[in-house]
Amino acid sequence: MLTFAAAVFFLIITPGPGVLSTAGVGAAFGVRAGARYVIGLFIGTNLVSLAVVSGLTAVLLADDRLRTALFFASIAYLTFLALRIGLAGSRIAFIEKQKPPGIPGGILLQAVNPKAYAVNTALFTGFGFWPQNLGVEIVLKFLILNAIWIPIHFAWLWLGVTLQRMNLPMRTQRMINIAMALSMLAVVVLAAFAQT
Repeated sequence: MLTFAAAVFFLIITPGPGVLSTAGVGAAFGVRAGARYVIGLFIGTNLVSLAVVSGLTAVLLADDRLRTALFFASIAYLTFLALRIGLAGSRIAFIEKQKPPGIPGGILLQAVNPKAYAVNTALFTGFGFWPQNLGVEIVLKFLILNAIWIPIHFAWLWLGVTLQRMNLPMRTQRMINIAMALSMLAVVVLAAFAQT
């Protein structure tokens, strides 16, 4: 169980679309809007988990045409987000939008986030710790996953809000945007290699 918890921590805390966009929404729109976005991400990640556990993901991805279409939609959306972050200029806002993405935006991001599917597949199909009852193990995995997921995402939200309040020099802000965009593009590249 401790190995599973450690895997959850390291897989979730690493930069990916969910945590990077959480920091971006916090930087651009503040804590309240960021919290609504995190609620959407939370719902979305649990829907992805349920899709993985129920086998729905496997059924959908068994169709090569659908898998390819979903793959390219995910890659296009994540590349778009990375470009928006990287080209935001000298203001740490990660995401330039007129209004915050809210709960629906968080759900949508997780629905197309290849890291969410990869992490959930790895966590729910591996790291067994309750072989005598798979149902109990799955419930415990959901509880552990969410107990770690929630504070990590709120920490990234806090980071985004804090970075915006620090009034860093423009060059530093630009470098942060580029580093975040490159991190998100790394997820895109890893997803592309995993697909081949």
